[in-house]
Amino acid sequence: MLYLLLYCVLSMQCQAKEIPKIQLATVYKDDLNKAVNINEYFISEKLDGIRGFWNGQNLVTRGGNIIYAPSWFTQDWPNEYIDGELWSSRGEFEKISSCVRKRKPNTQQKTSCWQKVHFMIFDLPKSVGTFTQRIKKMNNLVEITNSNYLLAIKQEKIGSITLLHQRLSKVVNMGGEGLMLHHQEAYYKTGRSNDLMKLKRHDDAEAIVMGYIAGKGKYKNKLGSLKVKMPSGLIFKIGTGFTDQQRNAPPKIGSTVTFKYIGKTVRGVPKFASFLRVRALPQTQ
Repeated sequence: MLYLLLYCVLSMQCQAKEIPKIQLATVYKDDLNKAVNINEYFISEKLDGIRGFWNGQNLVTRGGNIIYAPSWFTQDWPNEYIDGELWSSRGEFEKISSCVRKRKPNTQQKTSCWQKVHFMIFDLPKSVGTFTQRIKKMNNLVEITNSNYLLAIKQEKIGSITLLHQRLSKVVNMGGEGLMLHHQEAYYKTGRSNDLMKLKRHDDAEAIVMGYIAGKGKYKNKLGSLKVKMPSGLIFKIGTGFTDQQRNAPPKIGSTVTFKYIGKTVRGVPKFASFLRVRALPQTQ
């Protein structure tokens, strides 16, 4: 037992996790949220990065695992709990994931992949006050910290549902994922509520890769479709959304993938299912 304890301490393999208490978003739909007064919500872009939490000392994942960011990345950050997204630019989820999950990152600032990453603040879990008040505090933290890697997500008001969907179209057409709606008087709380909502053109879900279906025509000798299984037990195929590289080296059997879809059939099969990404893997050396 003593040997195991010493190994645990020296190798840092038994480090206790502080699992963040997460605030989650519900899905916004016009027909389901008719009573929503859009004028009471701040709107921001939904970033396709890796969610992270700064606990005043370390960056951690939503599961409580340490994110091994270089020391210069978090230098002089405030002693404040921060909820945010590790993000570089639209459409770069795979690059962000590959960078963030490394246990031994390149510490050379000029050549490190972390040089292009920013921690985009979208809330302060331990801060009292309404979201309106927290926005002011987030912006103030960014200003006084004066770090190139700590930024606040832009929050804005939109005056109508029509303008909301116009904003969504603009973001999606530029390669973005969607929008977040946060009530101006909301306090930070765990779980889901209409105080925090997400708006996207598509729904998305996760499934486990069960097997491969060979491609035909231009995809001969490559991946045609993934055979996947949802948590409900439903098995179906995903045949679109893959790059040529992904068709040559498809997601591993047993891995979890995220896909987008537009509605479901009577049998519950996602319609127009399209591959988005592989769930981030455990950290690597």
